[in-house]
Amino acid sequence: MVVKDFRVSDMTCVNCAMRLQGLEDDLPGVVEVKASYRTQIMSVKFDINRITESQIIEAVRLLGYTAKPFDSQS
Repeated sequence: MVVKDFRVSDMTCVNCAMRLQGLEDDLPGVVEVKASYRTQIMSVKFDINRITESQIIEAVRLLGYTAKPFDSQS
């Protein structure tokens, strides 16, 4: 399992965050999604053998949002 953070700058409210958190039920290999509209960060815990970062980004896009990999060190 890996945990990856994504910047979702078009997440504007609690409902946006809840929609994104619903991905944990919709995507095989995703174990947990934590999203905060205040920080505009979505943290995803997933199995890299079952789903790729690109597939997660595409699923976010299909919900109407833009996700970009986020490195908290930069």
